[in-house]
Amino acid sequence: MIHQFEINGTNMVLDVNSGAVHILDPEAAKVLSCYDNDGMPVNEKMELLEKEYGHEQINEIRSELEGLISEGLLYADNPYEDMFADVKGSTMVKALCLHIAHDCNMRCKYCFAGEGDYNGEKSVMPVEVAKKAIDFVIANSGNRKNIEIDFFGGEPLLNMETVKETVRYAREKEQIHNKCFRFTITTNGILLNDETNDYLNSTMDNIVLSLDGRKEVNDTMRVRRDGTGTYETILPKFKKLVSTRKEKDYYVRGTFTSNNLDFSKDVIHMADSGFEQLSMEPVVLKDGSGFEIKAEHLEKIFSEYEKLARMLLERKRANKGVNFFHFMIDLDGGPCIVKRLRGCGSGSEYLAVTPAGELFPCHQFAGFQEFKMGNVFTGIDRPDIIDKFKKINVYTRDKCRECWARFYCSGGCTANAWQFKKDLSDVYEIGCEMQKKRIECALWLKANENSG
Repeated sequence: MIHQFEINGTNMVLDVNSGAVHILDPEAAKVLSCYDNDGMPVNEKMELLEKEYGHEQINEIRSELEGLISEGLLYADNPYEDMFADVKGSTMVKALCLHIAHDCNMRCKYCFAGEGDYNGEKSVMPVEVAKKAIDFVIANSGNRKNIEIDFFGGEPLLNMETVKETVRYAREKEQIHNKCFRFTITTNGILLNDETNDYLNSTMDNIVLSLDGRKEVNDTMRVRRDGTGTYETILPKFKKLVSTRKEKDYYVRGTFTSNNLDFSKDVIHMADSGFEQLSMEPVVLKDGSGFEIKAEHLEKIFSEYEKLARMLLERKRANKGVNFFHFMIDLDGGPCIVKRLRGCGSGSEYLAVTPAGELFPCHQFAGFQEFKMGNVFTGIDRPDIIDKFKKINVYTRDKCRECWARFYCSGGCTANAWQFKKDLSDVYEIGCEMQKKRIECALWLKANENSG
């Protein structure tokens, strides 16, 4: 299987199974398209091209392409479907998302968690629950040494006491159980100050900072409880925190909606503000919110992604490069094949913990009682839910099985599939289309970076 596409004036082809990427001149692109199984014999299509370009040129191109085919770099066999069609994820838990606070000091208009309370009661996680969560992941991580802990909300800085005690307790347990904890925290930035910055820099391996870009865009969506904008407050706080991170990871994450389909301007605004690690996520909302992404928006979004890829390449060549999360792609290595087939591991390797200690497949399933798996005090009491999630991979999703992007998106977000289709093995099509365009842009960007 191949995927042939044109982007920013460049003809490219991805060999899906081998992962090989090739840049083609216009003539080679036309010759390769002759191999499409459209019912017309290949030789007949070649004869038509020979009339346009000449026998010698077409024959030379054809010879080169067939050389790539023989080397397994075009139309490579699929070695994975038979081997991994029934692949199941590990039962070892490798990551927990701790809902430190089901409360928030902001009222972002697109938030999937309502007012930070996941459409339930406002609460914060007690220290005892957080400690039991650490005990739970140690007990259920098998011989895995590295464990990820994400402090999430709502707004986790509303409950810093629990954050600090959790880190202290986990560090205490590391040596005893031969584990290594890695911590990430996601914050809206309102409560950041010098003392908190010092603590986060000393303990957090990664910090996710929420900002939607330009002031007018951010302040439309990311507002305080009283409806006022947050840009003027959080931007200088984020700049100060990042300036003291040194070599430690962070990224500034935005969300675009149908309200700012020109989101490339927001990414570049964040880059011009001094941030080098960036992400801009499409909002995931059902029809009726007024901000949702619809099929009619896709053409504009595709154009915007291509524009953004060009802008990022220009910045890199001007020594002002940034890392844009959605355009980061590894052509040489990347995730192991099982991760490529299964994705994030939600529901088996990655779980979310509510303030009450309840266990859910991930943060986006929190509060949906049909997906409650147990709690950190008594463990898993719904192993059937784990089994459902373990079985999901690109070969069990009918719409993924023959998709060219399957090894890059890993089947997409299961929570989004459930939200839109009420079927864990289905897909959120609009999300799929955006993902495929991001992959094309990432491949184009990587190819052009490598070519200088």
